[in-house]
Amino acid sequence: MSMKTAAALAMLATATAWADAPEAPAVVVEVAKANVARVAPRRWVPGGVVSRNDARLATSAAGRLDYVAEVGTRVRAGDRIAKLEDETLRLQVEDAKAEVARIEAQRAMSERQLKRVEGLANSSISQTQLDEVRSQLAVLTAQLQQGQVRQRAAQHDLEQTEVRAPFPGVVTERLAQRGEYVTTGASIVRLVDTVHLEVRAQGPLSLVGLVRPSMELPVRVGGRQFPASVRTVVPVGEERSRQFELRLVLADSALSVGTPIEIGLPEREAGDALVVPRDAIAERQDGKYLMRVGADGKAQRVAVTADASDGDMVMVRGNIAPGDTVVIRGVERLQDGQHVTILTREAAATKAPGGVQGLAR
Repeated sequence: MSMKTAAALAMLATATAWADAPEAPAVVVEVAKANVARVAPRRWVPGGVVSRNDARLATSAAGRLDYVAEVGTRVRAGDRIAKLEDETLRLQVEDAKAEVARIEAQRAMSERQLKRVEGLANSSISQTQLDEVRSQLAVLTAQLQQGQVRQRAAQHDLEQTEVRAPFPGVVTERLAQRGEYVTTGASIVRLVDTVHLEVRAQGPLSLVGLVRPSMELPVRVGGRQFPASVRTVVPVGEERSRQFELRLVLADSALSVGTPIEIGLPEREAGDALVVPRDAIAERQDGKYLMRVGADGKAQRVAVTADASDGDMVMVRGNIAPGDTVVIRGVERLQDGQHVTILTREAAATKAPGGVQGLAR
């Protein structure tokens, strides 16, 4: 047998072995449909969770602090948070009360005297004497009103020695300590409402016309994404940053004040575009691509350009059409031309937490 004949027989045997070899098993994947949707590209800007009520509480009195609530104390509206020494003011209130009582007694006597004088006005009492008694009663009435005002003012000053919570919240900071002397208007504690929260963010001034009150915008925090409604837009940009401020209503009260958050602002008005789920896009050094499932059940690699995203959907351009089936789980493990077995999301949800055996990841 010649060497050419031997080589030919070897090649024939190899080809026969390849032909008889079993085909590789199909890979189980999850898929979705490419479709046309009305979307707007988003620009994600940083923001933070803030409280609707966040105040540094002060007093209009001056004195030495006798009590300050501890940091972390949760209070209701009207609860006492701080207390100043009040002995001097209590004495002023007692003095004002005594002065009012003295004037009230004099006025009562003047009223009785006026009645007696009026009863004798037609006999031995002159008109001048009657006018004098009436004038004295009027003076005492005015003095009584002044005394009552001084009493209320002293009582008000006494009440100002107690700092009470204007809203329910948590004491987050003690700005003055027990025993310190504080002046009028000095901040004593910081009180933060941890229930009524909202998102504060700033965006480029060029986008202010696309954001309106009551509009729902996507927000992201801790790997989660959910919608939030715009409460208000401040259409005034800062001179240096060229940014405007907006506030969004936050329904998730489980978040804490200060939590970083991202807000997706629309970059232009919504329009129709071809979109696929974000998970369908894979990226390599030579560019982005997705895996389309053909009619023969084989994966087809399709190069695409991802223009922008709107939530979990990405606008794409390439050899892809509405209604095409694209792989959304297992994209990077698939090879062009490889057979796949489609597993719907509903079927995947009914499986055990361990997943489906053979599912590409």
